[in-house]
Amino acid sequence: MRSCSLQPLRERHLSFIPIFLTSPGPLELSPSSQLVRRQTQRISNQAGRCSNPTGDNRDLAMISLDFNFNILTRDLSHYLENQVKVGLFGSGVGLSLVLGFSAAYTCYYLISVAKKPQLISGGKKFCQFLKEQCPVVSETYYPTFWCWESRIQTLLRPFVTAKPGVVYRNELLKAADGGQISVDWFDNDDSHSYPDPTTRPTVLLLPGLTGTSRESYILHMVQQSRDLGYRCVVFNNRGVSGETLLTPRTYCAANTEDLETVIEHILKTHKSSPIMAAGVSMGGMMLANYLGRKGQETCLKGVIVFSAGWDVFECSASLEKPLDRFLFNSYLTSCLQASVHRHRPVLEKCYDIDHVMKAKTIREFDERFTSIMFGYPTNDDYYRDASPVHKLKSVQVPMLCLNAADDVFSPSHAIPVEAVKQNPHLALLITCHGGHIGFLEGLWPRQSTYMDRVFKQYAKAVIEQGGGLKDLS
Repeated sequence: MRSCSLQPLRERHLSFIPIFLTSPGPLELSPSSQLVRRQTQRISNQAGRCSNPTGDNRDLAMISLDFNFNILTRDLSHYLENQVKVGLFGSGVGLSLVLGFSAAYTCYYLISVAKKPQLISGGKKFCQFLKEQCPVVSETYYPTFWCWESRIQTLLRPFVTAKPGVVYRNELLKAADGGQISVDWFDNDDSHSYPDPTTRPTVLLLPGLTGTSRESYILHMVQQSRDLGYRCVVFNNRGVSGETLLTPRTYCAANTEDLETVIEHILKTHKSSPIMAAGVSMGGMMLANYLGRKGQETCLKGVIVFSAGWDVFECSASLEKPLDRFLFNSYLTSCLQASVHRHRPVLEKCYDIDHVMKAKTIREFDERFTSIMFGYPTNDDYYRDASPVHKLKSVQVPMLCLNAADDVFSPSHAIPVEAVKQNPHLALLITCHGGHIGFLEGLWPRQSTYMDRVFKQYAKAVIEQGGGLKDLS
């Protein structure tokens, strides 16, 4: 005698019945759901009475359950959709959480993140000139709300910002030691503001530590200069832009001989053209050191410096902290080593390249390579000479310096506020955020940054309103 098989069959099929069909809930049952409940109860009763069912009874139960399964599936989907709607947004709890978080974040951003930059100057005349001719120095800087943190700004800048199309004319200059210097010209022959090339203003641009004329921040400044009708010339440090290294010498922040050669060449080529310069990171350090050594003996009408490291000892210490060493220091060290490796046949005659290639930080690289190349007794002597903070008192050309207080490359406590206050030719613009050469702003900061706006307004002021910068002292 066969035992009843409907009980396990019933358990197996009824396991698909959602809880809302068998127990009361906040959601009202549809007519089809009520029908399923009645039929399910009827089948359950039949199954309970069946101790020895016939084949017809078992088939009837199977047909009834199969008939109900499609209805159950449809109503289950309907239930889930409505239950999520009621439980999350219909009740208002989820919406309140989203709105509350958004309001809190907005308040925090407006109170703690978006702030006016601090303008510090050694003289009232220069400060007033900047406020009148460069309104951006008095405006609130609104960093991109989803990436205002310094490291994120620094890391994302090369990837987020666009690279404007620029066609350069390359020129190789002979250096006094027999080496060659690569400069890239953007002549801007289509300039409507200055159609005469002999009087067209020239902007000299200096990239960062391993940068070239193809860096996004350089291309943006070229684009801003093009809009103003100016020409640009980019000074590439030796060995970084693809040219052959003819002598066993590269570059450093303390040595300005190559920069002086480039400036003299520009002046000789365009004698009637006003010249100003902009330097970024190490390029800004080199430019500041050049002005500190030259004093009034320069043809530059004005200078702007972005994210410069003012005290190299403090910069190195900051970059050697674990997180910043991982994110920036190791990468930059590998870039410097890659440049050395490209020119190994020339450099290995004078330096222990194998030892240089084992450096783990920029400091170790400078100890084994840079300081030796430029004849310093120790690396500390090189770092002291490379730090612009010691030469700011000798600067005699209007120089605006933009730094972010959260820049890990140039920590805020090393920004030379007091030194700037002692020189009427200097002005310091400090933003709370911006990172290192970041200064991203707007919802999607692809086309322009705060740094670009500062550059454009200052360049125009120096070139076209330069008379207001005379006799600053």
